[in-house]
Amino acid sequence: MIGLDLTQAEQDRVRFALRYLRSRSGGWKPLALALGFARRSLIKIRAGEKGVSPRMTMRVAKFAGVPVDDLLAGRFPPVGTCQRCGHIQDA
Repeated sequence: MIGLDLTQAEQDRVRFALRYLRSRSGGWKPLALALGFARRSLIKIRAGEKGVSPRMTMRVAKFAGVPVDDLLAGRFPPVGTCQRCGHIQDA
């Protein structure tokens, strides 16, 4: 995956997964620690000020316990997850 660029759609899917994982982890700080990235970097990526790298994508997929292909194809996070904040809607 090194040297490969992600499409805008793939980057958007990783950003969506980050919002979901932030919601499940209790904030940007715990998520940043779990992923091995600076909190500030995650916030910039989430805001679109910084691109999503293949390295970030792999770490997000590993932390989430899903294949990278599922992450990039939009099969993660689960259906019913809020696109803005990442919170799962109550059933």
